[in-house]
Amino acid sequence: MQQHTLGLTTAGSGAAAGASPLGFTPEECVDIISHLIPLILLSIVSVRSFSGRWQTIRSKLEHLKACVSSVAESAHYAENGLLRELLPRVLSTLEQARELVQQCSDMTFSGKLLMQSNLDMLISSLGLHLRDLDVLLKSGVLDQSNAIVLSWPGPASSRDDVGLFVRDVFARLQIGSVDHKKKALCSLIKLLEEDQKNAAAIAAEGDFGFLVHLLDSNHPPVREQAAVAVAALATTEVCRQSLFTEGVLGPLIRLLDSGTLLAKESAASAIELLTADADNAWAVSAYGGATALLNACHSGSPAIQARCAAALRNVAMVSEMRKSLVEEGVVPELLALLSRGTGSAQEHAAECLNVLALSEEAVRREIVSEGGVQTMLRLLDEPASVKAQEAVVKAMFSLSCSPSSATALRSSPAFLRKLAEILKSGQSPATLTLAASAVCNLSLCEDSKRALGEAGCIASLVKLLESKPSSAQEVAAQALSSLLVVPANRKEFVRDDKTLARLIQLLDPSNDSVPKKYPLSALLVLSSSRSCRKKIATAGACPYLQKLADMDVAGAKKILRRLSGSRLRDIFNWRE
Repeated sequence: MQQHTLGLTTAGSGAAAGASPLGFTPEECVDIISHLIPLILLSIVSVRSFSGRWQTIRSKLEHLKACVSSVAESAHYAENGLLRELLPRVLSTLEQARELVQQCSDMTFSGKLLMQSNLDMLISSLGLHLRDLDVLLKSGVLDQSNAIVLSWPGPASSRDDVGLFVRDVFARLQIGSVDHKKKALCSLIKLLEEDQKNAAAIAAEGDFGFLVHLLDSNHPPVREQAAVAVAALATTEVCRQSLFTEGVLGPLIRLLDSGTLLAKESAASAIELLTADADNAWAVSAYGGATALLNACHSGSPAIQARCAAALRNVAMVSEMRKSLVEEGVVPELLALLSRGTGSAQEHAAECLNVLALSEEAVRREIVSEGGVQTMLRLLDEPASVKAQEAVVKAMFSLSCSPSSATALRSSPAFLRKLAEILKSGQSPATLTLAASAVCNLSLCEDSKRALGEAGCIASLVKLLESKPSSAQEVAAQALSSLLVVPANRKEFVRDDKTLARLIQLLDPSNDSVPKKYPLSALLVLSSSRSCRKKIATAGACPYLQKLADMDVAGAKKILRRLSGSRLRDIFNWRE
């Protein structure tokens, strides 16, 4: 057999068709490698210096020989584009090994430390080649025809076909050139875009650890595409936990500071999706993520700001994280987003403030001191979106839980007008429940309560009594009783025959959708007014009250006595 050296591998005009970059076809490369490794192994036997390192090299060369032999046995290895790049690199490393073994045998090396360094680099290179060959062999792509570009798995493709394609994609990510990596990442993204069901095959066959490694690649285009791929994978439940387990949060957070615009937007999207799981959200602080998210909220693109605000909301859902978020300065940044952000950013910022305000008195005080009430009121008048307005309403009603912030809210005519507008409009039960809670929490003065009654809010509260869950009914009953304490509201209520009849119908024992204590609490307040008792009785309350009294339902007998006493007084007055 002809003896080959790397000096003979330079491509010339007579290179065979399909030859590698160094001029040999894959078959020729395998032939040369198979011949060269035994020669080097034989030479190592006589080497006496650096014996430990040469023993390691010998072991790796034997492993390499076995891998190349397995490659040669693969049916279609010569068609694989990755091998066409990898095999010449293996040849180059073997040439270096032959030169080094010759120098060590002849003791002609120039310095011991330099030779040690060269041998360590040789060991590293051999290790990388072994890893790459192992990836290719395990993927199974060397046994497939047309393995240079595997056929795209269509809708009718089997699970095995999709799995093979995924293994080929990840092989290219690990072994291929920058161009191979970019194309492989595009294939991965397209695979998910065409069918989310492919996520299961990607999770089962893909090497997520290496994909995460690419987020720190020295090549910006690869880093960018890797971020896009991770963001796409994070949309699927089956992949999210695998990504998190491989430590993806750290590289993603770094990308928020240093990536391209597309990389930053993809990183922000992935972080939002990953932190939706509370078990993942806590880890943000371990990577200094709160600071990165806040910086991105301050200076990022509109899309980045919205995603990062959503991620901060997710982190705030973890009770142990709230204090550190506040210390990082989350409140001023979120309020700033309410002023200048897009509708989506405003929505998520308000949601985060709501979560924080619900549980932290210090946050409520800070929101008030930072002018948050005024900011929210402006947003209610000029919302960027309906969802943003709803989120701000929730945040403002959460503020009403605090004595310090409640003072600011009940002294704001603009807020009271908005509260009346929400109650009167009969919005969703959830929004009405929040508004009713604010009525209960704010300890409104009589003038404010009368204003709410005049605005027509009481009818909406009666309607809310019929809503689910029971917590909504309870809040509605409390708010209704609070407003009916004002005489003017009681008079206005009983003038509305339709609303009064609706309240009384809720007393019907056969109607078990509403606990009787809730309508009874409102009637108890109404019946305290002599002028209202006749209207209540005339509207047909007495038969229902009698049935409830017979059932010993609390409050029914007391109201019935009041109504009966009123009728007796009317009789005596008539006789006179």
